[in-house]
Amino acid sequence: MRRALSVTAVVVAASLLVPSTAQAIDDIDSVRLRKLVNTSGILAHERVFQRIANENGGIRASGTPGYDASVEYVRKTMTQAGYQVSLQSFDFAFFQELVPSEFEQVDPNNVQYESLTMTYSGSGEVVGNLVPTKDVLIPPPEVPGSTSGCEASDFKPASATQPEVALIQRGTCFFSDKAANAQAAGYDAVVIFNEGQPGRTDVFAGTLGAPFDIPVIAVSFATGRALFKATQAGKVTVRVATSTVSETRTTQNVIADSVEGDRNKVIVVGAHLDSVIAGPGINDNGSGSAALLEIAVQLQKLGYPPRQRLRFAFWGAEELGLLGSTYYVDNLSGAQLGKIYANLNFDMVGSSNYVRFVYDGDGSDSDPAGPPGSAQIEDIFTGYFDSQDLASDPTPFSGRSDYGPFIAVGIPAGGLFTGAEGIKTEEQAAVYGGTAGVAYHECYHLACDTIDSNNTQALGEMGDAAAHAVRVLSRSRTGLFEDGSKPARTPVPAATFDYQGGLLVR
Repeated sequence: MRRALSVTAVVVAASLLVPSTAQAIDDIDSVRLRKLVNTSGILAHERVFQRIANENGGIRASGTPGYDASVEYVRKTMTQAGYQVSLQSFDFAFFQELVPSEFEQVDPNNVQYESLTMTYSGSGEVVGNLVPTKDVLIPPPEVPGSTSGCEASDFKPASATQPEVALIQRGTCFFSDKAANAQAAGYDAVVIFNEGQPGRTDVFAGTLGAPFDIPVIAVSFATGRALFKATQAGKVTVRVATSTVSETRTTQNVIADSVEGDRNKVIVVGAHLDSVIAGPGINDNGSGSAALLEIAVQLQKLGYPPRQRLRFAFWGAEELGLLGSTYYVDNLSGAQLGKIYANLNFDMVGSSNYVRFVYDGDGSDSDPAGPPGSAQIEDIFTGYFDSQDLASDPTPFSGRSDYGPFIAVGIPAGGLFTGAEGIKTEEQAAVYGGTAGVAYHECYHLACDTIDSNNTQALGEMGDAAAHAVRVLSRSRTGLFEDGSKPARTPVPAATFDYQGGLLVR
């Protein structure tokens, strides 16, 4: 946890510039911009997103009319502010769950269980024999280590005449690998149960990354353990039912470039624009998108053009696996990739029970560290919070948001996050206020993620910090390193990530 400066130091700092963080980044005055970027301005954009959701079935998910209307609002706003705006279209695998999954034991007992449909699960109803894979570990290991379902040899060949359901324990490999191996072995449905260590016991939301033909659901460790033990005593028949839509649709990223600034040093400032199917996503991530819009608009009013080119990016289809940002990075030429100087990412900056999280660029609190330059970006944020006598906490580069494709190719990155489904600790509540033992954002991925669920104090504090970082990086003469050079690119392997778009992948 970062501790703030003394009150005296803050008073002095407030009359001057935000103090240097002792890296190569030079002192840049962000006071005027921060006065222009305020909570009222951010909320004005959020109100538009809320109205769009209200007029389009309560959602703004990519591939739906609500997202298209959000794109048009952003395009119009950025064009009127004086940016060069383009829409980058791409096809993607759209997914929607029509009704919640159902899972029950029908023989030898009748027991209903809680379950969640995996994103990209197939649709259907299967009643069949439950067959556990090899390498199920009951009790579980102390740390994640089950390889259940990770190899084709883990599966007995499925019956050619009777439906069968594979029972697989969560563990070390991707859910998609487990499901693909089961499908290849002839199974008609898949049940993946949590592994059993602390933090890995409940029913969980996961993604398969691409469409599957068969139903795939997730259940708790307790459910999986009970069913596994039952299969050791005799035949167990279960029923799995899912109802989903998986089809190819087209969506867009909105890309808006500043007219001025060095074309060979481009700072990509990003936030995803889409919501989940379940709700309007006004915090996730209308808050980040609204903050970017307000920063971009007020920068144009401020004057003092950027030295580095600013590129504001509003990503599509993040909630289905960082698809928009991945498409953008994958379609950069070598020359274009070399011009990307840094990436800033703002995904959820108004959580109801918030903490001021800063991405851990230097890896001092978590693995992996970001590429070279990420530590300096982290220090811009923590130095700013220190100057305002505000504490901050590090959050890992887990791959759950749109910085992932950038750091995977070695681009330095950083950003802010106010928390999602994680639980606020007693220590955090003592520092930040709010309620310990409650999620950072109780409406995460739910229909109640409306403008009323946003914390306006968080929006103000994080909006100012975001504005400061954009101003510093865009105006800095020295850049991220003392000699003004671009950072060497050291990719962070994508295999270290456990999330894509906030959904577990393994």
